[in-house]
Amino acid sequence: MTSEELLQALNHVIDDETAMALYEEFAQEFDECNPCHLVVDNIRKTIQLFKAGQPYQMPDKFYQQFRMILTQKWKEKFPNAVIDS
Repeated sequence: MTSEELLQALNHVIDDETAMALYEEFAQEFDECNPCHLVVDNIRKTIQLFKAGQPYQMPDKFYQQFRMILTQKWKEKFPNAVIDS
């Protein structure tokens, strides 16, 4: 598994309840790969911070701009994809 494949696999399970256990497994498996280890550690810390935090309502103007940029980037990467509004 390459570092890029590791990143893709981690992104697929970011919202999964078992993500932390999987990240631990990846960290052990890729202990020799420093970039992989750093990625796993950063994602683990991000999930811990996310779970410990309180939801924050984004200001509507910021939310609309953020959504517009994400939609634009998605369309650039996947021009034939259908996006639900």
